[in-house]
Amino acid sequence: MDKVSVAFFEKLMATISPSGFEGEASKVWADEARTFTKDVWRDQHGNTFARINKGGAPRVMLAGHVDEIGVQVTQIDDKGFINFAPIGGWDPQILQGQRVFILGQHPRVPGVIGKKPIHLLKPDERDKATKLEDLWIDIGAKDRKEAEALVSVGDPGAIAADLVALPNNRYIAKATDDKAGAFVVLEAARRLAKLNPEAEVVAVATVQEEIGLRGATTSAYTVKPDVGIAVDVTFATDFPSMDADKKRFGDIRLGKGPVITRGPNINHVLFELLKSTAIKKKIHHQIMAEPRGTGTDANEIQLSRSGVATALISVPNRYMHSPVEMICLDDADLAAQLIAHTVMSLDQKSDFTAPL
Repeated sequence: MDKVSVAFFEKLMATISPSGFEGEASKVWADEARTFTKDVWRDQHGNTFARINKGGAPRVMLAGHVDEIGVQVTQIDDKGFINFAPIGGWDPQILQGQRVFILGQHPRVPGVIGKKPIHLLKPDERDKATKLEDLWIDIGAKDRKEAEALVSVGDPGAIAADLVALPNNRYIAKATDDKAGAFVVLEAARRLAKLNPEAEVVAVATVQEEIGLRGATTSAYTVKPDVGIAVDVTFATDFPSMDADKKRFGDIRLGKGPVITRGPNINHVLFELLKSTAIKKKIHHQIMAEPRGTGTDANEIQLSRSGVATALISVPNRYMHSPVEMICLDDADLAAQLIAHTVMSLDQKSDFTAPL
């Protein structure tokens, strides 16, 4: 992966984009898209689109959601402490003691998520799981008036966690779920812009996936794709305590390539095309079985209008929905390669009707 792409990845990962408040990340994504296509726009829902080869056939939608889980201010008390609700699915045990940024009167208002110290907990309290209502955000304000000069009810926030590079091209950060997917679809579009595909390609940074796959629903209705490829993260099972989960999710490892999902949410012809392309182009890949809807943007794309030939490609992710999600950037790079090569094999005669 070249320096331009790595810089884009790092810039995108540094943004704050809780579901429903994705503007900061969407702007970074759109600005990058404009470096290789002028056909970039945003809809009123917040989805951002970048198109290659308008008028080509078939029309291919590449979707990666740019929103992340976060928090939202619900109340400010007389002492200036902030009560909050989760945006998306949080484990309360992870939230306690974390630093946060609130998108308030200033671009980033820093704070911490507080909890009573373990020293002051009664013995029976120490054995109980922390509940969200037992946590609060402290921004250092001395009272309600001072706090309200900085933040307001309804302001969103996210964990304040830096991107950290590790050996073997691995990175830890908050919200690789799914800014890694939004990164991959734009990287695939960047490569396709140089390859001149017969297909029309529309990459989409979708919104509000973490609260119900909402952006994929509206953007797929707009794009009207013949083919849809969603890119998300999936559970790596290559770390301690995951042996039992391998029976359900398979032996999914960081650095072993993107994961191609197979199941009822996936078009059979498109799955075989992705798999054969990976083999032909010698792209390391992994296969995951999913016997139900995937709970990703692929679910909504497949069911859009009269149905879309849909696939799901995933980047293995350790420690999902935490401030230390870990991915291998090589897996993201190979995912973009696989998508680009697959799309290049499509033309107006491509048929995704599964044979009987």
